[in-house]
Amino acid sequence: MVRLCVSLDAPSVRAAQDLLDAFRFLIPATRLEPGCIGCSVWKEPNATVHYTEEWRTEAAMRQRVQSHSFTLLLAILESAQHPSVQFHFVTATRGLDYLAEVRGQNSGL
Repeated sequence: MVRLCVSLDAPSVRAAQDLLDAFRFLIPATRLEPGCIGCSVWKEPNATVHYTEEWRTEAAMRQRVQSHSFTLLLAILESAQHPSVQFHFVTATRGLDYLAEVRGQNSGL
């Protein structure tokens, strides 16, 4: 199993709600993708927004990261300051370097 964990510190309660709504928009389609075990989003009282995806295999996660729909998730990340992105594998945890590795294979990054 592979878990994607995103944490975003919003500058205001309103900005946190906007992030929450953006992630909620992505969840239904993400849950229908092959290999997706689960997907959720929640907000802490201090305006930190957390988003997670769980995937059955690393191959399913790689397919997700390379997909066009993942670009929407990246747009949300780019709209926030200092996003925390972690990929939890059974034996390791990786960050944005994993995105660069997987997405760079097809785009020549």
